[in-house]
Amino acid sequence: MAPKNKRPTLQDIANLVGVTKMTVSRCLRDPNNVSDALREKIKLAVDELGYIPNRAPDILSNAKSHSIGVLVPSLTNQVFAEIIRGIESITEPAGYQLMLAHYSYSEQQEEKSIEMLLSYNVDALILSENHHSERTKKMLKTAGIPVIEIMDTVSPSIEQAIGFDNHTAAKAMTKAMIEKGHDHIVYFAARLDVRTKLKLAGYEEAMREHGLTPISLQTTHASSFTLGADLLHKMRQEYPQANGIFCTNDDLAVGAIYECQRLGIRVPQDIGIAGFHGHDLSNIIVPRLATVITPREQMGIISAEQILLRLAGHPVTKPIIDLGFNIELRDSV
Repeated sequence: MAPKNKRPTLQDIANLVGVTKMTVSRCLRDPNNVSDALREKIKLAVDELGYIPNRAPDILSNAKSHSIGVLVPSLTNQVFAEIIRGIESITEPAGYQLMLAHYSYSEQQEEKSIEMLLSYNVDALILSENHHSERTKKMLKTAGIPVIEIMDTVSPSIEQAIGFDNHTAAKAMTKAMIEKGHDHIVYFAARLDVRTKLKLAGYEEAMREHGLTPISLQTTHASSFTLGADLLHKMRQEYPQANGIFCTNDDLAVGAIYECQRLGIRVPQDIGIAGFHGHDLSNIIVPRLATVITPREQMGIISAEQILLRLAGHPVTKPIIDLGFNIELRDSV
């Protein structure tokens, strides 16, 4: 494996600012220890150099830690739990431990979490996001370790992207619903992260290509069964003509189905409902939920395999690995 990049030190920051190493250290421990003007100069130097704090013993600074950092938006979401399971099935037998962190769909929190993982000198990173702050990109460049981004093969990637095309998947499901006779489909969008927006764009494109008007109900709240039920009520009030619902994930779709059953609305005769990802629950509820099946565990397995190849010194031969998706209509459309 190629040695890790030599990372900027406190002395490098001190030299750039023109102060002592001790002054920089004091500032980073507690910014109130220095003046506002000096604090700003040190912050700019930290950003310019891509400085990463070192929480590991000095002996590990340029050595292998046998740990791989994995950053996901949520540690409780079934999608990412299955990805982590796939990663571990490869890394654990190879003698690598995972260091997990989450970023709650926040670019600022992602930056802090990546800084934390890098400060422990992880040997590689698997990230669940393709869009990063400028400081994050600087730190990743400074670290010089293998980085893989998962879940999205369309957005620009740093080195290698493994996943599927969210836009194409959503477009394909929308087209399938239209062909089943649902011509007034409303899209339920939660979180409004980049991948949700890609799915929304795919839905809208399919609707327009069929001469239909796209309609969406959007919220920044986290997905849940309850939110799916709430959005169903909002849809019935604002768009009573709707005869189809396409949800950004299965949680919203399952919540909408349960609420339809409570209200006596027939699925799919009155309203067809589809989700995204293919959770276990989607295949056992009645009616079984139509959904886009995504390759979560396989994504984790292949990401881990690619990381191990990179750590062994092999170059990236496939910058984009698209694992595809499957459309399963089942009973709810």
